[in-house]
Amino acid sequence: MTTPTLDQLDWKKGDGLLPAVVQDADTLQVLMLGYMNAEALRQTLATKRVTFFSRSKNRLWTKGETSGHFLDLVDAAADCDNDAILIKARPHGPTCHRGTTSCFGDRGASGVGFLAHLDQVVAGRLAGGDEKSYTVRLAREGVNRVAQKVGEEGVETALAAATGTNEQLAGEAADLLYHLIVLLQVKKLNLGEALSVLEARHRK
Repeated sequence: MTTPTLDQLDWKKGDGLLPAVVQDADTLQVLMLGYMNAEALRQTLATKRVTFFSRSKNRLWTKGETSGHFLDLVDAAADCDNDAILIKARPHGPTCHRGTTSCFGDRGASGVGFLAHLDQVVAGRLAGGDEKSYTVRLAREGVNRVAQKVGEEGVETALAAATGTNEQLAGEAADLLYHLIVLLQVKKLNLGEALSVLEARHRK
């Protein structure tokens, strides 16, 4: 994504306001739709906290200024007509005033985006240290034990592919992905860092 310049955007088309779609930078889930004027975008880029122009309050409004559920800016881009803005952000808590993850419902990230959500859940479990959590108990056995589990799950996945049903293969693959995420987190890495390597290889 290339951050748009203020002069690049077609502010006249929307009488000084442009729609701004906010997307979770990690899960890619659409979180909300707001409107920005030039000053709101300028403040967003300067402070790295997503700020809109509130049509009901008739003023600039930083998301989270009351609730504390800020949106930390990661990137911004204009669409092909320069009359809409895509914001990628990391949310602090629920985005919607109703307490849901997204203003478009609380189904949560799905598809490939769910892996990024699972990565966040695992990180939260490890930070919380709840001994009732299998994730925490496994991590406390040490990196070698977690690595061993990844190896075991890899073998079971291969065996399911060779001799099992597709349903069994899907189940074993799910176990492998989960344990791989735990291993990355134990090593102070996250799934995004592994994906960045894949993206770099793909671009070559």
